[in-house]
Formats: sequence, C-alpha cells, structure tokens
Amino acid sequence: MKIVLDESAPQKLRLLIEGRHKVATTWFLEWSGLKNGALLAAAEEAGYDLFVTADQALPYQQNLCGRRIAVLVLSTNNWSVIQERIADITDAIESTAPGSSIFLDIGHARG
Repeated sequence: MKIVLDESAPQKLRLLIEGRHKVATTWFLEWSGLKNGALLAAAEEAGYDLFVTADQALPYQQNLCGRRIAVLVLSTNNWSVIQERIADITDAIESTAPGSSIFLDIGHARG
C-alpha cells in the first residue's frame, strides 16, 4: 500500500509503518502548503492508497465521496500517544478500503 502522511501527522510515524508499506510525507513530496482538496487530488493522481492526517476537520471540510484514496484521521498527533497506540494505527491502516474515511480515537496528549 502507498501511504502519504499529512503535515499534521508526526513525520516519524513513517518509521513505524514503513516496513510493510511505501510511505512518503507531504514535505518529501514537496506538497507542503497544498490545501486539503488539492493535496488529496495530488495524492490520488500519484497513485497513493491512503492519506493519514491528524487534521480532524478534514472530513468536514472536504467532500470525500467519489475519492479513490482512503483517509485515516488520527485523534492526536502527540508522538508518545502514537508510539503507544501503533498497533491500533497499523490495524486501522490494514482495514482501510478505497474511498473510505476512518476516524481513529487513540486518545490525546497526556498532561
């Protein structure tokens, strides 16, 4: 599966999921600054299967109907929480289907 990580997701997440999937960041692809609609379109055109973000507003700001790319929205971008819940994240990645949108509640930063 080809996965692209949004700027809002920790870029180090790539290191945790890269073995089984081809993972790129928006920064590496030089897509930084693209707005969500243009970003999703660019990812689809480039053949990406999944877009991972921590931007919880994305599903409300973008019409995801008719998209080929799946979207996984994480409830936080806190690195320690992501590391603790990597098994849940990888399970969610494996369960995505083309055009689907999944919100994954993995908790939030601990105070």
